Amino acid sequence: MNDTNRVDLDIIQSWVAPHSRILDLGCGDGTLLKRLMERKNIKGYGLEIDEDQITQCISRGVNVIEQDLNSGLSNFKDNSFDTVIMTQALQVVRRPDLVLDEMLRVGKECIVTFPNFGNWHARLYLTLRGRMPVTKQLAYQWYDTPNIHFCTVKDFEVLCQEKSIVVNARKVVATRFPDIVMKDINPNIFGETAIYYLRQADDA
Repeated sequence: MNDTNRVDLDIIQSWVAPHSRILDLGCGDGTLLKRLMERKNIKGYGLEIDEDQITQCISRGVNVIEQDLNSGLSNFKDNSFDTVIMTQALQVVRRPDLVLDEMLRVGKECIVTFPNFGNWHARLYLTLRGRMPVTKQLAYQWYDTPNIHFCTVKDFEVLCQEKSIVVNARKVVATRFPDIVMKDINPNIFGETAIYYLRQADDA
């Protein structure tokens, strides 16, 4: 979360209500929470496991709890927060489906972002080179990557359907041509980062 000019942060901010209660999972250095505190006057907590990132959160004046997302969120009651946010961490947890369940248990709504492995650059890289893609969004080699669950826009939407999760809104972000022009026409192929605003179905 070091780049304060990221487009996805602007989108997330637009979906967060002023004065709301926010939980940011895998909050990194606290950039997003600090931004929401300043611009939306939210009350929030971040969960983070990296000690250096926790130190940066504290220096920013962000409330942070040292916690492993893989251990669940049992220390939080149902509907403790208005919105639970997880940016660029879905692919690094052991059970993304269970984390999503927990997000929608402790929060009335949630916002999730992840790199779209279905992007045509990743597909072309694998097809032509026969190796796991290394791109700006997926910048690790296969053997040292923290990303253990790659998914596409379509994969995520199938998961939401299976869990009766309602998609309030979806945006995809792209940074280069022709992706910028085509991302809304075919998000699964041209989107680089997917951003979802979710809630549980009323009868779930």
